Amino acid sequence: MPMRPDRSFFNRLADAAKAETLPRFRSPLSIANKEQGGFDPVTEGDRAAEAVIRALIEAEYPEHGILGEEQEDIGTDRDCVWVIDPIDGTRAFISGVPVWGTLIGFQEKGRSVMGMMDQPFTGERYFADGERAWYSGPDGERQIHTRDCGDINNAILFTTSPHLFTGAEMARFEAVQDKVKLFRYGIDCYAYALLAAGHVDIVIETVLKPYDVGALIPLIEQAGGVITTWEGGRPEGGGSVVAAGSAALHAQAMDILRAG
Repeated sequence: MPMRPDRSFFNRLADAAKAETLPRFRSPLSIANKEQGGFDPVTEGDRAAEAVIRALIEAEYPEHGILGEEQEDIGTDRDCVWVIDPIDGTRAFISGVPVWGTLIGFQEKGRSVMGMMDQPFTGERYFADGERAWYSGPDGERQIHTRDCGDINNAILFTTSPHLFTGAEMARFEAVQDKVKLFRYGIDCYAYALLAAGHVDIVIETVLKPYDVGALIPLIEQAGGVITTWEGGRPEGGGSVVAAGSAALHAQAMDILRAG
C-alpha cells in the first residue's frame, strides 16, 4: 500500500477550500437547485471549493481516485480514493448557520481510513490520522474520544432532519428517539464531530451519499465510537447510518431500530 498522506496535506486542502467558502458565508450568493421537484441547493462556494481540492490532489497524488459531490468521479476503483464534500450542510451555509463543514476523506481499498471535518467560521478542525482522532480550534488542540453514556436513556441523539425518514424508517427512528434523554435536529456533519469529541452520543441518518459520510467514518471510529448502516454493515456507501459513542450503546440503538 502506498504511503498515506499526512496531516499537513489535509490542512492544505482545508485551507484552500476555506479560501473559497468563508468569504461567501453570510454574503450574497448565487444558488442553484439540483433537484427537480424538490430543493437540493448548490452554491458557487461548493463548486469552487471542490475544484481547488481536486486540483491539489491531482497535482500531488495523480494516481489516486476522487469521489466528490459536484464533479465527475475519477478512478473510484483505485486502491486510494479521496472522498470530498466541499460544503456538507449547504442549507445551513445559505442560511448563515455555522454548522456546515468541508469533508475530506481518504479510503484504502474501499475502506475509510483518514478524514477531516473543517468548520472555517468557528476555526475548528476534526481530524482522524489513521489511528487517533484530534480536535484543533480556538481553545487549542487535543486528542478526542467518544464518551460512554452508559445507557440509551442517558443519551443525546442528533439527526439532520426527521423529515428525511420515510415510511417504516420514521417509526424505527422514533422508537430510538423515544428512549433517549434529549434529541436535537439540524447540524449535519457537525453532529458527528460532536459525537467524536464526546459531547453527544448517537447520530442516526438516512439517504446519505458516500461523500456525506466518507470523512466522518474514521473520525468516529478512531475516537472510539461505532458507525454502521442500519443493517450493521460498513457505512462507506452511505444510505441509512447509525453512529454511537460506544459499542454497547450502538448495540442498544440497533436493537431498537430492528424492533421498531
